[in-house]
Amino acid sequence: MKKYNFTQANVHSSFMTLTPAPKAILNSLCKEFLSVNVSAILYLMNYEKYGRSTASAQYFLQLAGYLGIPVIAWNADNSGLERRASQSSLQLQLAPSLEHQTAAMLSILERYKWHQFSIVTSQIAGHDDFIQAVRERITEMQDRFKFTILNAVLYTKASDLVTLVNSESRVMLLYCTREEAIHILNHARELKITGENYVWVAAQSVIATGTPPTQFPVGMLGVHFDTSSTSLVTEITTAIKVYAYGVEDFVNDPRNANLSLNTKLSCEGAGLGDSRWETGDRFYKYLRNVSVENDMGKPNVEFTADGVLKAAELKIMNLRPGNNKQMMVWEEIGVWKSWEGEGLDIKDIVWPGNSHTPPQGVPEKFHLKITFLEEPPYVQLAPPDPVTVKCNMNRGVLCRVAREQDVAEMDQFSAHRNSSFYQCCSGFCIDLLEKFAEELGFTYELVRVEDGKWGTFENGRWNGLVADLINRKTDMVMTSLMINSEREGVVDFTVPFMETGIAIAVAKRTGIISPTAFLEPFDTASWMLVGVVAIQAATFTIFLFEWLSPAGFDMKVKVATANRCLEGVLSADGLVVLQVTPAANHRFSLFRTYWLVWAVLFQAAVHVDSPRGFTSKFMTNMWAMFAVVFLAIYTANLAAFMITREEFHEFTGVDDSRLSKPYSHKPMFKFGTTPYSHTDSTIKRYFVEMHAYMRNFNRTSVQEGIAAVNSGELDAFIYDGTVLDYLVAQDEDCRLLTVGSWYAKTGYGLAFSRNSKYVQMFNKRLLDFRENGDLERLRRYWMTGTCKPGKQEHKTSDPLALEQFLSAFLLLMSGVLLAAILLFFEHIYFKYIRVKCAKTDQGGCCALLSLSMGKSLTFRGAVFEAQDILRHHRCKDPICDTNLWKTRHELDLTRLRVLQLERSLDAHGIKPPARHINAPHAGVLMHHRDMTRNHVFTNEFGSRCYRPDEREVQEMETVL
Repeated sequence: MKKYNFTQANVHSSFMTLTPAPKAILNSLCKEFLSVNVSAILYLMNYEKYGRSTASAQYFLQLAGYLGIPVIAWNADNSGLERRASQSSLQLQLAPSLEHQTAAMLSILERYKWHQFSIVTSQIAGHDDFIQAVRERITEMQDRFKFTILNAVLYTKASDLVTLVNSESRVMLLYCTREEAIHILNHARELKITGENYVWVAAQSVIATGTPPTQFPVGMLGVHFDTSSTSLVTEITTAIKVYAYGVEDFVNDPRNANLSLNTKLSCEGAGLGDSRWETGDRFYKYLRNVSVENDMGKPNVEFTADGVLKAAELKIMNLRPGNNKQMMVWEEIGVWKSWEGEGLDIKDIVWPGNSHTPPQGVPEKFHLKITFLEEPPYVQLAPPDPVTVKCNMNRGVLCRVAREQDVAEMDQFSAHRNSSFYQCCSGFCIDLLEKFAEELGFTYELVRVEDGKWGTFENGRWNGLVADLINRKTDMVMTSLMINSEREGVVDFTVPFMETGIAIAVAKRTGIISPTAFLEPFDTASWMLVGVVAIQAATFTIFLFEWLSPAGFDMKVKVATANRCLEGVLSADGLVVLQVTPAANHRFSLFRTYWLVWAVLFQAAVHVDSPRGFTSKFMTNMWAMFAVVFLAIYTANLAAFMITREEFHEFTGVDDSRLSKPYSHKPMFKFGTTPYSHTDSTIKRYFVEMHAYMRNFNRTSVQEGIAAVNSGELDAFIYDGTVLDYLVAQDEDCRLLTVGSWYAKTGYGLAFSRNSKYVQMFNKRLLDFRENGDLERLRRYWMTGTCKPGKQEHKTSDPLALEQFLSAFLLLMSGVLLAAILLFFEHIYFKYIRVKCAKTDQGGCCALLSLSMGKSLTFRGAVFEAQDILRHHRCKDPICDTNLWKTRHELDLTRLRVLQLERSLDAHGIKPPARHINAPHAGVLMHHRDMTRNHVFTNEFGSRCYRPDEREVQEMETVL
């Protein structure tokens, strides 16, 4: 190593106590340090009057940090202060830090398996840092050893220690000054928390130097490092080496060729020097990265990124009687070394109370009498093993279900073998009780409440579980006991371990298919879109295209032919002959278009008239494609809705009007609960009429109530929500369910007698179980279940009853009623409306709407229909039929003769004159007419109109 001469211009050492006044500290720093251009400050002292120099030391270190001057410190006290100040200063700490002290203290606890402890601090500087250091160390050790901090007490007065009395803590970590420790331990002795079962582990600030005070109890443990003058001189040498190595590394780095270690700082303002040494941060990094050789095989002196010593050594001290029995001495019993795996080497210890064995670190076991009332899944009963008279692992613990006087008359073995006296209790609460017993270290006796009631105020006194607590027959109640204001007025509850409320259980009933099931594959909007838009649009589009198409029903032809009238001529022999030629073959009306659209949509196998126009045919095919897609979607979803629906009473809650006012609904529902329960008392208080009504339907147990709902004896059963949820999940047929929202939400809690000392103890454990997830794990294990509908697979299927497909019959009945209504309107039309339409519809426009309507408005249609009937009529009598055939044959021969005469006259240029047919009795020879065509007729000879008078109409109608 190179030789350096360290003058005051390079490093300044201070061995004096700093003046408390901030102004004096600032003046001293400006005159004694900055004037000589120091590049580092060695801050070393073995002064152990903790707290007296706190402000001045903090101020001095912060000023050094603001100026950018590194500080190499070895401070016997206020390590917490340096830890906090190092966040804003360039400080290296050669003394063991608070992190080292807490690590050594926790190593003692780990050695003796003390998992839980409390922390007691005063308002000494760094007390927050001490607690934080303990928590950080616990986090680092949690993989190999689990610690629990029961209390963190900040001592300001004697009453602050009462928390330790009420807790189960038996190990305390103490961080304060020695003077403060005297008061703390003196009050602790008065509270009897310094005896042989209590261990106090003190930090360096408590041990300090000098004779231990008499108030300190025998067996105290502590951590300590040497603060003598000899040790201080040794640390000065180490500090100078750290500085020298840092200077060497800084100078030898080529990147620092243009940088100097002269600070050139001034407190006089601008122009006389800088206010901060910019190179200080850079130089501090070189100081922090040094590695200085150590003596006696110890690790080199190195620092962490925070400037804390990596390897530290602490002495483990034990307070024991000295040679003079009246004097106490701190004796070194071991060494803690941070660089070793175990880290702790301890000799024989004098334990509290001059005991030779270490305390357990936990309270001594205590015994509790615990009362319960069974209710799955919280507490459920099962008989013990008949051979071993013990409970299997999955059956919980042995509990007494008989009265105490009954069991007292029998020997214990015989009583345990009798299942009417002892059974196995298991469930959520039993597992939780086992966790409490393991954590708190107590034994218990589990006894069933004698009267089998939960605890309600009846006839001026309490009964059940609450009565046992009030009369102090038991120490604790552990079951699904709901917390309410009445019970809280007489007993103490812990925080809730499970939330609940009043719920309703109902059973699913085998229902019927919905009467509107055939409509349910589509919603209302979809049906409206199909019925109002799609069908109407397709119908009018096809009809319009057919109307406008030249190949279909051409409107121009229709108008021309509609105005033609019948013309008649007289034949040569005086016979009136009326010949007509068919008009355009009009077979497609609006109603027939509707018939076509509906038939295509539902693929009905009925006779329909197809349009003739190419455009209307194409539109018909497009509608058919739409119908294919529509029917495919409809039939695919129809099966899902044409199944049996499971129906149930969907109550909104206990305050549902059908329950709260039972007589307002007909028929009245049958529902109940269990008497003398929280649910029963709540309903009695807020729903008097409901409580009086349901009294006849109450069941003695929840299982009976659920069975009654399953069998149909009750429509609903009202009880605690979590219990009903569990029973619903356990139902094998999956027929049960809970409905509505919870009413009067509350929780389950552990109940104790008034002012019980165990309440806070169990409260803290419950909060710990909730925080670490133990309660949630228990809930998932016990509160979840699964119904087993698979057991029904092997049952034979029941045949479908009429109500299962009632919707089909409903559809048919609706069609019959609609047809009857249409028949009624048809009679109204023929009796009242047809005559008016016949007078106003001269152009046959009604035939566009419906061919049947158009035919009904004209007498020709009726006449020609009658002639068709006569023409195709066959007599049942063979003689009649023969005469009819003979007459028709003669008529045809006559027609041929007439035609021949007309042609002969026409060949000689003789044309017979036209004659009007006006004789009322003239015979009319009519050609056969297709009744499906438009009933408009013309003759072969001309275009003069023929309009028969009223007498002719009446005579022609007689043919019908």
